[in-house]
Amino acid sequence: MEVKAHSEPEMMKEKQARHERCATEEVKLAATAITLNVQLRPSDMPLHMQDRALRCTRSFLDGIKSHPNPTHLARALKKEFDSLYGPAWHCVVGTSFGSFVTHSPGAFVYFSIDSLSVLLFKTEVQLVTEPGA
Repeated sequence: MEVKAHSEPEMMKEKQARHERCATEEVKLAATAITLNVQLRPSDMPLHMQDRALRCTRSFLDGIKSHPNPTHLARALKKEFDSLYGPAWHCVVGTSFGSFVTHSPGAFVYFSIDSLSVLLFKTEVQLVTEPGA
């Protein structure tokens, strides 16, 4: 097997290209947030997953005719993220709440949309076995 060595200028160009792609993705997410009337808060989540959370939330809210039920929205987001990204997602939706959570790396987003705040995060799931089993 042949291993190709990259020169320092090639590595710098590659790093710059990755940086530019990331910046472009951040601009796209910001544009999506503006379009969907979302205020992004702190996050530790890949941009494509944040985009999914924002779009799912807006779609849910636009699909109801009455006052939004925060519990229904939280359940819908949790189910969507559990099915797409694996189990153990948690979602809190409301107009006023405090939180202090531990989350898996790359699996936390907090945003406001209309009058609601949304906290979506994932925790690690570990199988618990009974002693002697």
